[in-house]
Amino acid sequence: MNGVRQAALFVRTNLWIVPLALLLAWALFRFLDPAPPRHLVMVTGSESGGYHQFGLALRGKLAEQGLTLEVLSTSGSMENLQRLTEGSAEVQLGLIQSGTTRLLESSQLAGLESLGAIYHEPLWLFQRRGTGISRLTDLFEHRVSVGAEGGGTWAVVSSLISQLGEHAGEQALATGQWQQLAAGASLEALQAGELDAAFFVLPVHNSTISRLLVDPEMELVSLEQTAALAARLSFLERLELPQGLLDLQRDIPPRSSELLSPVATLVINEHFHPALASLVLSSAAEVLRDGSLLDAPGQFPSATPAELPLSAEASYYHERGAPLLQRYLPFWIASIVDRYVVLLIPFIAIMLPLVKSMGPLYAWRMRARVYRWYAHLRRVDRLIHSGGIGKVLDEEIESLLRLEDELTLVDVPLSYAHELYTLHLHVRYMINRLQQMRQPAGSHSAVPPTTDKVLE
Repeated sequence: MNGVRQAALFVRTNLWIVPLALLLAWALFRFLDPAPPRHLVMVTGSESGGYHQFGLALRGKLAEQGLTLEVLSTSGSMENLQRLTEGSAEVQLGLIQSGTTRLLESSQLAGLESLGAIYHEPLWLFQRRGTGISRLTDLFEHRVSVGAEGGGTWAVVSSLISQLGEHAGEQALATGQWQQLAAGASLEALQAGELDAAFFVLPVHNSTISRLLVDPEMELVSLEQTAALAARLSFLERLELPQGLLDLQRDIPPRSSELLSPVATLVINEHFHPALASLVLSSAAEVLRDGSLLDAPGQFPSATPAELPLSAEASYYHERGAPLLQRYLPFWIASIVDRYVVLLIPFIAIMLPLVKSMGPLYAWRMRARVYRWYAHLRRVDRLIHSGGIGKVLDEEIESLLRLEDELTLVDVPLSYAHELYTLHLHVRYMINRLQQMRQPAGSHSAVPPTTDKVLE
């Protein structure tokens, strides 16, 4: 048998592995995650606010990577949380201020995860000059705006006040001493003398903060016990606002202050494809690369502080950076490779022993072509030993002669020719033995010495 025929025989013998491999691939494909989408919807904030501006900058970076980000303006963090938790697949990504999740029940937050913090949003407390507030406990003696109900400022302030006692501040709110006003109304009331102090959660460059910092009737409060408060409330960080940071020439602010700061956080729901986490975070890192007055270059995105659990992919990114393939390949190519590597590993694990069995199976099939004839020889041998051969002696001789002719047509590879020619010898031995039994007594026929063996 030449090499081509032997190869063809090997292939035919092992064709069973093709449908098995296809069936296995189909089964594994059913458990494979779908490919990442090329379109995301993100909720931000008002069109003039920092959240929306960040969303637009992120959209530009993601567009360079082939991902379309649709940015929707909203009223702020609470609406974003509502849109993310309403169960619709329309929105997958949003920005919220840390602390606002405390205004919702934990059951409402099921399915939400964090990709990380992206920048500080300081809590500012301004008072009319000479008011004398330095601690949270001082607030009970003054008229204070604590932020609009359900808003980000109120979420932070209410968490701070709760550290003073379970029902702290309830009476001040009930009597109207503390008022729940939005940022614009708080600014007007404070400058008009209708309030003694007001809280704001706003970026450092916000116009409201700029107006208050240059107002000679106002002063920024540097709260005491900020380290203790930040330790108690994990969603807050302690910040130092250095003297002159905002305007060196005019020395604004005129003294260094300690602030508490929540952070803007990227939040995803169950409709966000996990493979996109590293792409969104790396694009956010590009947007935030240069930092700001309060955020050092490269400080964000960050895993901390966090209220919601980090997604597994975000945790990997913050610990090790982008996945290995994404560092050297375009995202979409790396994503395809990642998905198929996940498929390939179990496929190889199952197919490898099957492929290894192809050689032994081929060998067994080739030997079976030869050894199956030995059943006939064994049957004849048993007839001889039982004494029943006399009745069928002529028939068995004819049968073995036909078998001898058929063996000349058996096609096996050269490596198995030894077994075939050994069978030839055994068949001839049995034919000679039966022919000897058919001869009259006293006559003998020589049996070739090479076949003088008894089949066992």
